[in-house]
Amino acid sequence: MHARAIDVAYGSDVVVRAASLSLHAGTVTALIGPNGSGKSTLLRALARLHPPVAGSVAFADGADLRALSGKDIAKRITLLSQHRTAPGGVSVRELVEFGRHPHRSRWGGRDPEGPAAVERAMALTGLSALADRPVQALSGGQAQRVWLAACLAQDTALLLLDEPTTFLDLRYQVEILDVVRDLADRHGVGVGVVLHDLDQAAAVADRVLLLEGGRVTAEGAPADVLTPEHLSRAYGIRVDVVTDPADGRIHTRAVGRFNDTAARTAPV
Repeated sequence: MHARAIDVAYGSDVVVRAASLSLHAGTVTALIGPNGSGKSTLLRALARLHPPVAGSVAFADGADLRALSGKDIAKRITLLSQHRTAPGGVSVRELVEFGRHPHRSRWGGRDPEGPAAVERAMALTGLSALADRPVQALSGGQAQRVWLAACLAQDTALLLLDEPTTFLDLRYQVEILDVVRDLADRHGVGVGVVLHDLDQAAAVADRVLLLEGGRVTAEGAPADVLTPEHLSRAYGIRVDVVTDPADGRIHTRAVGRFNDTAARTAPV
């Protein structure tokens, strides 16, 4: 998918300006930036939930996002948004099965690959043992994994995730990011993911886009975007960046008075 110079607005207020990005098969692209920078809005625009008012979005085969039916879009791309509410009385399995809707006929007919896709999605997200439990009886983190499983069951070539590790404990944060990498590396899925945790973005992404005030101000490999200069400017606070010599991983640290030794010990 290629977005070219798109503007996205709420009424007369343009919140994303001239943004361009590409999502490629087998590649994880992380969108980072401070609150209100337009990350989630940009992601929604790519799924046509908030159509751009300028610019273009098209798939690699030339299909224009604006020209496709809702069902055709749902066969190509799926979005896990931040806030979703499950209907009452629905089990985990039933909610995951909702992800198969685009693959059924108009009257909800046969979907031969559906059962296997649902089982695979639940296994990937660690939900197999909870398949028959009501979604409303789950914790926030468990419910988040159910929605992710529904997206995986949709079985699209492009997957958009808006803060997928929210509400998850450390174990499932790591496991969800492992799933993201597996989808890209083993299944060739193109992934666009909004992340607030910069270390997670550095660990999981092939490419990073930094947004400020609705504009993409830096784009490239994690090492090129996650720099003290870029991050300190974007977040309005000093951000230190170090690379672990043992494994080459990037680690960031926002420096405030509480963790700035020099500032704490300086005479007043």
